[in-house]
Amino acid sequence: MVELARPVAKRLQRPSWRDSRLIIGIVLVLLATTLGAKVIASADDDVPMYAAARALKPGDALSGDNLVRVDVRLGDRAGRYLTARAGVPADRFALRIVPEGELVPLTAIGGRSDVDVQSVTVKVDATSVASLAVGSVVDVWVSPRDPASTQARYLEAVRTIAAVSVAGVPQAGGAFGGSGGEAAVQLLVPKNQVATVISASDRLSRFTLVPVPGSKSAS
Repeated sequence: MVELARPVAKRLQRPSWRDSRLIIGIVLVLLATTLGAKVIASADDDVPMYAAARALKPGDALSGDNLVRVDVRLGDRAGRYLTARAGVPADRFALRIVPEGELVPLTAIGGRSDVDVQSVTVKVDATSVASLAVGSVVDVWVSPRDPASTQARYLEAVRTIAAVSVAGVPQAGGAFGGSGGEAAVQLLVPKNQVATVISASDRLSRFTLVPVPGSKSAS
């Protein structure tokens, strides 16, 4: 009877430092550890940005008085806001209202020539001002005074300007308010419509401010 050859088991060999598979494995582990550490470190990095120390209104020059430095984590969104790394930029102005405490978007600032609104004060019924605050957005309705009447009668109201921002409202006990049931409100009117508002005021027209849906209101 022929005896078959028995297979000889190979001894397991301890991997050598020269084994390319071992070297590649070590390199991959080191790379993963390094990248993970960098990701965690970058997530923890705070960047210095500017926020509004008080509500910024169009035409306000940026300064150390109306800006405050805050350290925040924005990641790749940091480029959208005004950085505090280089100090307050010179000759830059607010182009729209930036509420107090909010970061200043780069789209909200520009040069003096970029400011396209002016502050105009109008008198309105005092009861209609209670719900308004700085930053409210309103439509301006004007009721012309009836020239055929010797009394204070008005014609049908017409929406004269749409979606303008409120820059100032009367303060309790302050000097900004009006008298006789009227109150003075500062509006940020587009430059090309300032004359329209002034003319309506000179003709003793009645102004009504209607908040735009979703607009900021007094708390």
